[in-house]
Amino acid sequence: MASPNRTTLLTKAHKVLKKHYKPVAPVERPVLEQLLYAACLENAHYEPAQQAYDALVKGFFDWNEVRVSTARELAEVMPMLPDPSAAATNVKKMLYGVFESSYSFDLEGLKKQNLGQAIQRLKKLNGSTPFIVAFATQTSLAGHAVPIDRGALDALKVIGAADEGDKLNDGIPGMERAIAKSKGQEFGSLLHQLGADLVANPYSPNLHKILLEIAPDAKDRLPKRPPKNVKPPEPAPAAKPAPSAKPASAKEHGKEKEHGKEHAKDVKPRAAEPVDAKAAKKKADEVKAEPAKRAPAAANPKKPEPAEKKPAPAKKKPVASAPKRKPR
Repeated sequence: MASPNRTTLLTKAHKVLKKHYKPVAPVERPVLEQLLYAACLENAHYEPAQQAYDALVKGFFDWNEVRVSTARELAEVMPMLPDPSAAATNVKKMLYGVFESSYSFDLEGLKKQNLGQAIQRLKKLNGSTPFIVAFATQTSLAGHAVPIDRGALDALKVIGAADEGDKLNDGIPGMERAIAKSKGQEFGSLLHQLGADLVANPYSPNLHKILLEIAPDAKDRLPKRPPKNVKPPEPAPAAKPAPSAKPASAKEHGKEKEHGKEHAKDVKPRAAEPVDAKAAKKKADEVKAEPAKRAPAAANPKKPEPAEKKPAPAKKKPVASAPKRKPR
């Protein structure tokens, strides 16, 4: 987008917004308090932002108690904001960063520094956002900056003064040149109110009327309500798990048992075959007679044959001795 076209749109936007909104003059506060107030003001209207800031001041003993409180506790006292959790988190982080750097809650020394150095210090502060830094630069450091939050950026995209690729961290090119420093605070407050309305109700007919008054060709870029009858796409079916060798659970076993019972109900019992009475009686008599036949054999078991006796050894006959000779 050419720079003159952007400048023309911003100049026209300033004139149109003055007809629908009233400029809000900033309140003088110390640098740290302006940072904390800006955290409440981001994407919110001025009145609820002031209520949230007052809740922090009056609901806690001092800034150190706010620092050591949880983000959830801080968010509970700021329900009037569009995003209490984000505001509470930024407040807590900034207080921690300031205290750890100087062991105090004082940033007034930034006013004595070079503007560029002071802005870099604020950007490095944990919890600060581009909107918070620009707001403190404009209200406390006497610098020229137009605070832009998410709502204001979306409004600039609708009227064509910002491209789809523009981001909050990068800022809007040529914004400070298109808006003079003397009109910076007034234009910033008007643009912020337009962005807060867009965040609160993007489909408001009055809001669309203001946007089209600034840029008649923005009809296709206006926020549109999603159709009611369109159903969200159904998720893809999950892949079936591979069969495992694990035994079935008790629940599955019960299901199988019930299935078996139902199957048993469906199976018809077979009809009994006719029985021949005479043949059955004959067979019964034969069965009774069999133990009687086997009884004698069982009663007179065969005796084991005696082992063969070895023949006794033959007795040796005595040998006749020779007759003794008589002496002569």
